[in-house]
Amino acid sequence: MTTTTADSVTGQDPLSPEQVRRGRRTALLLFAVGFGPMILATIMFYTGWLNPVGHTNEGELLMPPVPVQALNLETSNGVPLAERFGADQVDPNWLMLVVSGTCGSDCEELLYLARQVNIALGKNAPRVSRAAALGSVPAGLEQRWQAEYSSMERLRPAPGAAAAWPTGVSPETAPRILLIDPFGNLMMHYGTEHTGKQMLKDLKHLLKLSQIG
Repeated sequence: MTTTTADSVTGQDPLSPEQVRRGRRTALLLFAVGFGPMILATIMFYTGWLNPVGHTNEGELLMPPVPVQALNLETSNGVPLAERFGADQVDPNWLMLVVSGTCGSDCEELLYLARQVNIALGKNAPRVSRAAALGSVPAGLEQRWQAEYSSMERLRPAPGAAAAWPTGVSPETAPRILLIDPFGNLMMHYGTEHTGKQMLKDLKHLLKLSQIG
């Protein structure tokens, strides 16, 4: 009687322990090369470690960072926003997210700020996406949206879920721009008290530190 094994069917010999160990080392090396810079950039930004110029962030830093899952937001097609982030993403991006209750003049100011900062990034602009989660939008802005903010995706709360906003963020009280890294961490937030120059400074610094996103 002949015993058939998976190895005999495929014609391949079983991997030796050394080959298995070598494969694991290779996988770890690939992960380190791909995502090590992003992890290092986050550590450097929050601690100032190895930062000779003593960079100080301009936005309101969140300590600790808040996971994007806490926002309970989804796309118009019902896809959770959190699914766009993480180490398994092929082409991860940073995200500038404008959040507001009723989108009045302050909210429009931040929509404009996010757009202009994104444009000012130049060749790095594709590394940063824009989105908005707005409670209500006046008819006038709704009519102008496609012409002025066509590249800014509209998000909505997931059915039956409420957002757990970070400390210092209350969209019903004051609109904010949330900055989310490619791993899905809310790192900083900005308001009308910040200028485009300040936000651009932070983003340029982060994108320079990291080659991911």
